[in-house]
Amino acid sequence: MGERALLCYAWDIAEQGVDAAIDSFKSLNINTATMAGAYHAGKFLRPHGQNGRVYFPEDGTAYFRTDPSRYGEIKPVENHLLAETDVLATLCTRQDIKVNAWLVLLHNTRLGSAYPRASVENAFGDRYIYSLCPASPAAREYAVALCADVTQSYDVGTIALETPGFLPYVHGFHHEFALVRQNVWLNNLLGLCFCEHCRAGAQAAGIDADGLGGRVRDAVNGYLSSDLDHPDDMAAAFFLADVVLDADLGAFLRWRCDIVTSLVSEIREAVRKDVGVAIIPSVARPTGGAWYEGTDLGALAEVADRIDVCFYEPSPARIRSDHLDVARRVGRKGKLGGILRPGFPDLESAGAVADAVTSLAAAGIDDIAFYNYGHLRKASLDWMAAALAGLGGAS
Repeated sequence: MGERALLCYAWDIAEQGVDAAIDSFKSLNINTATMAGAYHAGKFLRPHGQNGRVYFPEDGTAYFRTDPSRYGEIKPVENHLLAETDVLATLCTRQDIKVNAWLVLLHNTRLGSAYPRASVENAFGDRYIYSLCPASPAAREYAVALCADVTQSYDVGTIALETPGFLPYVHGFHHEFALVRQNVWLNNLLGLCFCEHCRAGAQAAGIDADGLGGRVRDAVNGYLSSDLDHPDDMAAAFFLADVVLDADLGAFLRWRCDIVTSLVSEIREAVRKDVGVAIIPSVARPTGGAWYEGTDLGALAEVADRIDVCFYEPSPARIRSDHLDVARRVGRKGKLGGILRPGFPDLESAGAVADAVTSLAAAGIDDIAFYNYGHLRKASLDWMAAALAGLGGAS
């Protein structure tokens, strides 16, 4: 029996109480609680919240007690809930459920604002403070230390790492706004990082990063100076042509993959040896688009213990297609896990959830997780429980 996991937040568990929450998890055929140990800001609607319906978590904080001596220039900020209770520590005392720590690594506006030189910088010199750059030595040191810290201090079974790479330009920053129609060509060019660390690293790899940056600026300036809006299909073709025909751009994107893979490898070496390291590879849909963020699925499968694929699709058929593609890229090099959303905007019926769960299990995926306890309606939780019961439950 593999993991039957439910992703969750400390504030939801603290509000309900650990004992009551875990009793609820077990009644849903869940055998693993995967709690966010480091997380970003949000505005979250909670269908079954006990103290209100809309929650605003503190931005960019850690939900475990950190050891400042383990960190370099960038140190995590502890969440205020820790002054009252350490939910992760209490979870780890339980003998009846496995506990994982889910860490959002480089998507951190609080730390990006405090350490802007460690954040992504576009071709125009604009800093994206929501995204620490994985090529920045300070950001890498922070990410490695955060992972080592939680595994040395808490008896977690696995750490699930989200955003270990370069976030795209469009990623839901506060009041994100433009009076220019967005398209994949524009967004992908604006999302490229040309910070001092990326330029130096790319130059050392034989890539003309300065020349590439100049071409990106010229292309974006030309588009913004025009009165045209590229249609979606044309924009996708334009970016594909740039990747294939601009040798520096293609090499730069592959170099970014090497940067992210090496960071994950460093984390694997730094954490407690008996802890599993799982990668949540991308915010892209389908998962194959993760390459833009520096995610080489095959390479990561070799340095991590598992790739936890977000099968965030509106139908089991699309989930099966995504899995087929990811499995082809990973091959026999690594293990796959799957994360499903049993509700809007993805799987919106009991039958769809059961079909998706059965499909993943039939494809050899033993570890199946669901997002996210606090966000899901009771009906969605019931669909999840029934689907897992069809696999034999959590025992």
